[in-house]
Amino acid sequence: MHIAIAGNIGSGKTTLTSLLSEHYNWEAHYEDVDDNPYLHDFYEDMQRWSFNLQIYFLNSRFNQVLDIRNSGKTVIQDRTIYEDAHIFAPNLHAMSLMTTRDFDNYFSLFNLMRTLVKPPDLLIYLRASVPTLVKQIQKRGRNYENTIRLDYLTRLNERYEAWIETYSFGKLLIVDVNSIDFANNQKDLSVVIDKIDAEIHGLF
Repeated sequence: MHIAIAGNIGSGKTTLTSLLSEHYNWEAHYEDVDDNPYLHDFYEDMQRWSFNLQIYFLNSRFNQVLDIRNSGKTVIQDRTIYEDAHIFAPNLHAMSLMTTRDFDNYFSLFNLMRTLVKPPDLLIYLRASVPTLVKQIQKRGRNYENTIRLDYLTRLNERYEAWIETYSFGKLLIVDVNSIDFANNQKDLSVVIDKIDAEIHGLF
């Protein structure tokens, strides 16, 4: 079974992935952030490094999905391959931070990869307002994230909401992290787990 967590930068994906992996004894697949050779450069100069970064993420997540399906295990994944293609790359293109030529090249590659992978059995979307995202980004204190622009986060949020509204690849669970603190409150985490239990029981 493949469970995936989607959400904007700072929404709590990695934290929830870790907590659910521990609770259910699922294997966790995390987003390649610390070893990403483009991320710091991207936040310093988005226009120069946007295509390189998106290709790196696309390749990384494509390999993750193949590994997940071949493992035969129940795996929980931090961010999906769909978010790169439907949210991050189009947003960079719309903000003139990725050229049309690069975007068309990127999307052509994604469409090919999409035919070779299956969507997650359950998608958990973490919905968060921009103030919540900023608070959590500042709390974790990654230096390269200090230059993230508010308009960038806002545009990403708008695209996330539009994507989730039309998501039809499989089961979807929306968790509003503006009103719940699963990282520090065990009762809030239990509420999320109860909702996940209700969803996954319908998968068998």
